[in-house]
Amino acid sequence: MGVFLCDTMVLVLGFSTFIMINHVYIGYAFPLDRDFQTRKLQEFKSSYFFRREHVSLASSSSSPSPSPSPSPSSPLLNQATVGSGVFPVIAYGADPTGKNDSTDAILSAISDAVSGDGVGFLMHGIANLGGVHISLEGGIYKISRPIKFPVAGRGNILISGGTLKASDNFSTEGYMIDLSSPSSSPNSQYNYEYVTLRDLMLDCNFKGGGIRTINNLRISIDNCYITHFTTTGILVQSGHETYIRNCFLGQHITAGGDPGERNFTGTAIDLQGNDNAVTDVVIFSAEVGISISGQANMITGVHCYNKAYGFGGTGIYLKVPGITQTRIVNSYFDYTGIVAEDPVQFHVSDCFFLGDAFIVLKSIRGVVDGINIVNNMFSGSNKGIDIVQLDQTNREFTDIGHVVVDKNNVKGMSLKATIAKGVAQVNGTSWTIDFNKILVFPRRIKFVQHTLMADAIGLFPNTVLRNISDNQVLIQSDAIVQGTASVTVDQGLWMSS
Repeated sequence: MGVFLCDTMVLVLGFSTFIMINHVYIGYAFPLDRDFQTRKLQEFKSSYFFRREHVSLASSSSSPSPSPSPSPSSPLLNQATVGSGVFPVIAYGADPTGKNDSTDAILSAISDAVSGDGVGFLMHGIANLGGVHISLEGGIYKISRPIKFPVAGRGNILISGGTLKASDNFSTEGYMIDLSSPSSSPNSQYNYEYVTLRDLMLDCNFKGGGIRTINNLRISIDNCYITHFTTTGILVQSGHETYIRNCFLGQHITAGGDPGERNFTGTAIDLQGNDNAVTDVVIFSAEVGISISGQANMITGVHCYNKAYGFGGTGIYLKVPGITQTRIVNSYFDYTGIVAEDPVQFHVSDCFFLGDAFIVLKSIRGVVDGINIVNNMFSGSNKGIDIVQLDQTNREFTDIGHVVVDKNNVKGMSLKATIAKGVAQVNGTSWTIDFNKILVFPRRIKFVQHTLMADAIGLFPNTVLRNISDNQVLIQSDAIVQGTASVTVDQGLWMSS
């Protein structure tokens, strides 16, 4: 039994034709010699691919194809860019030295990149452009107007790899990269989907904001450095699922202890939409680190050392009264803390608060419910500052539901909790344990559990809980007792029959 493999290749060079024919015979007879077959097949394949590569190179060097004509909008565009899906802004005339205005050149590159109809499977009304790439090529570019897309309804786009600096005449109300809808409305409920801004430095030159995304879906802002903003570093309005990660934001470039810190203004990140995430982000100067007015947002791995609370700054400010649904985990609050208005379903855990930083629950309509503040570390300067505080300037909290403040590690600050245990030495028929020093809410204890250990052998007194007003627990017995009483109270436990 035998097997024959034949390969024929034709090479045209000038006016001569060469035909190279290679025959490889792989034969065998029973018993089957598999090692011999495999060896001969590998020899054939190596020889074949070597000749094919050689022929291809020779053909390319002998008869180069003519260069296509550049498009009118990009006179410097070279052959390597055509059809590749990469649009280098330098090829459109952008100045990578930052000396000349590059706004028109960058906008021309973007216009070409998003002009296609696209094919694919994004949200209805949003064309999949296949991952077109507007490359800044590691340059520094001066811009005098916001970088915007000329049309809406586009997706799968990347802008990356360089620095944008606002010129002196850039609008103080504008954003350097503005992913908002142009005048024409898109045929979709969202303006854009799956747009990635990566490896960018934005210098706002104290002339407005850095990035704005309005009513977009699945936007990714990755490894960006945004500074010198006066309004907002990153503004997310409406839309769904903007992910901000591995970024650095600061109004002024500093590494802490800045002598002008009390004058910091602006907001580094403003989330005015739902279901967004901020992950592994450093905010080193701004009046407010992150402002949140949308629901179901996730904050993790964030380091806020923006304007200190003592100077009027806030690390994270939540303006979602009534239904917050925000989780803050594994973050670091450095001399600046958290403020939450009427929080409902609000979670803070595994965070570190340094420099007397604390958490404020601020009453707007007196509502607080579904709160977890657990497993955090607080470090202060022994000034007696409470780790969790109530701001009841507007009105007192009256609608209090399930709130858990517990298992926090405190050094140099005053521990506050909704679950507390107290121990007292007793001698008589009644005793009181005061929990005001530790409990978060005044005049509120929902659950009490107490035990009594009498010193006298054979004494079994009956005890009764008499009063729990003003966060004080009063217990009485029917006999004189000498011993130890322990009491556990809970302000957040609630059960209805």
